[in-house]
Amino acid sequence: MPIFTPIPQEQFVAHVLALADQIGVDSWAPSYLIGIGRGGLVPATFLSHATGLPMLSVDYSSQVEEFAEGALARLAARTQGGDKLLFVDDINDTGGTIGRLRTILAEQGAVAGSIRFATLIDNVRSAQRVEYHAETIDRAITKDWFVFPWEAVAPQSKLADDAAAVPERTA
Repeated sequence: MPIFTPIPQEQFVAHVLALADQIGVDSWAPSYLIGIGRGGLVPATFLSHATGLPMLSVDYSSQVEEFAEGALARLAARTQGGDKLLFVDDINDTGGTIGRLRTILAEQGAVAGSIRFATLIDNVRSAQRVEYHAETIDRAITKDWFVFPWEAVAPQSKLADDAAAVPERTA
């Protein structure tokens, strides 16, 4: 059974504000924040309020790629018109989600340099890198399953199932 580590609301807000600060001092300015469903929707909403940037969303957590691909194709097309998109997620753990999104966006013709990623937590051992993060972990050391405020209402069994989906994260 994994160790469940709750992320308190105050820590979550501090992470969002840290991301807002990083974005605010960077010369690369996003046109839109894109919340990645499901874990990135709440952080993106808070980040939108903190930065004043408009937010869109894409549902990737459903694993129904044809649903996500339509939205991603439209987002890739926006980059061809000059928009810069900052995708927001809760954690860059294995890099699977970010890597797949980058691949789909590239296949759909997204302009290089117009896509970036921000996460609350970044695993240094991830297969993908993000441009903005509030906290860094090393999965070789930190095996905890982080429970973000919006997940606190989930049954313990569902959290355990999610953690077990990729056992090397918590083993």
